Amino acid sequence: MTDKTTHANPSKNRTPRHRAREFALQGLYQWLLNNEDAKTVVTNIRAAHGFEKADADHFAALLYGAIKDSVALREAFAPLIDRGVAELSPIEHAVLLIGAYELKNNLEIPYRVVINEAVELTKSFGGIDGHKYVNGVLDKLAPKLRADEVAADTRR
Repeated sequence: MTDKTTHANPSKNRTPRHRAREFALQGLYQWLLNNEDAKTVVTNIRAAHGFEKADADHFAALLYGAIKDSVALREAFAPLIDRGVAELSPIEHAVLLIGAYELKNNLEIPYRVVINEAVELTKSFGGIDGHKYVNGVLDKLAPKLRADEVAADTRR
């Protein structure tokens, strides 16, 4: 998995929290493909070039949280996808875990920001139209996990 964002636009200003999501994505990708335990994945990712620019706390919360809650998170988005969870690309799967985790647990982050960040991750690391798929799934998941916030936003 390569970081297309870095190669395509090295001067792009990415926030520490966005970088945390990128590293969490890489960690979840590693976890999904290699079935390594979370501690090993975290150790590998923390040693990666550029990690010092990431929000380490948010990274750890995302990675450990998404792994710990993966069954419940998958149950939340599984009815919203057009195939089995096992048939998702590893990138889409990991991004959906991150997005679902943030929607469920990071209420201080507006749901639109969560969805936008997931879309950007998928644009950077995923397949050509993967970001549209992720956007559609999280857009349907947001009202289930953040009903009041979505309803208030819709009324505006």
